[in-house]
Amino acid sequence: MKVLLINGSPRANGNTARALKEVADTLAAEGVETETVWTGSKPVRGCVACYQCKAKNLGRCVFGDDAANGIIEKLKEADGIVVGSPVYYGQPAGAFLALWQRICFAGTEFVKAKPAASVAVCRRGGSTAAYQCMNMPFEMLSCPVVTSQYWNVTFGREEGECERDAEGMQTMRTLGRNMAWLLKNLKSGDAIPRTADEPWQPMHFIR
Repeated sequence: MKVLLINGSPRANGNTARALKEVADTLAAEGVETETVWTGSKPVRGCVACYQCKAKNLGRCVFGDDAANGIIEKLKEADGIVVGSPVYYGQPAGAFLALWQRICFAGTEFVKAKPAASVAVCRRGGSTAAYQCMNMPFEMLSCPVVTSQYWNVTFGREEGECERDAEGMQTMRTLGRNMAWLLKNLKSGDAIPRTADEPWQPMHFIR
């Protein structure tokens, strides 16, 4: 069993990294392998709706000059996913969202139906809005969303400050244990296989 943790902060060693480390350490203690990948601080591309990833069945984005395709490759080997981001203006970091939208679209098959969780880190407010935003792709892709004893949120501004949020750190540990519990149950062989999807029936309301 392996969980991929994705640090969507432009700061490699900020509070988002610290929160994800608490999750990763707990998973490791539960016997689950982890890998944490940082999305970086370089410019990233947003999706331009070219649809080439789908039309050509590429399994990757046509833009290969940022972290998106490397993360897609790592998702192929992951059994579970945790994404984390700082909160900017009540939203996840913009660069992370640009990457994550492309990853979820181009790499749908490597995200779909895997146990997944989001972690939001903020100074004061907007955490639940950002948390909800990060969960929405998982809900669209049939992922069991792993929760904790509270929303997966922790607070801190300066690097490492979230360690002083005792409840936030406990929430991260509970998230790690819940993810491990779900993965172990799914891997035990006793879990009922997931029912196949119905054919998609897309529609809109323009008449």
